[in-house]
Amino acid sequence: MASNSDNSQPGGLSPAALAVADAAKLLSPVGSAPVTREMIEADVADGAPTNADGTLHLVLYAAWLVSRLSQEGSPDGA
Repeated sequence: MASNSDNSQPGGLSPAALAVADAAKLLSPVGSAPVTREMIEADVADGAPTNADGTLHLVLYAAWLVSRLSQEGSPDGA
């Protein structure tokens, strides 16, 4: 098995520092509905956590989404 000595992620993406556009591309195929860059930007404007450089930490963003849903309920009223 090959070693990745510089700790970079395959493909150049890190789940700890994703650009908004990259986060949208990664999240769309795994969700029940498409995720757009505009949706994530709206979340950031609403207080979603970002790194100092404006990138997203995927785990912290997911935790923020779960917290928001638990406070507000799901968007479809379920």
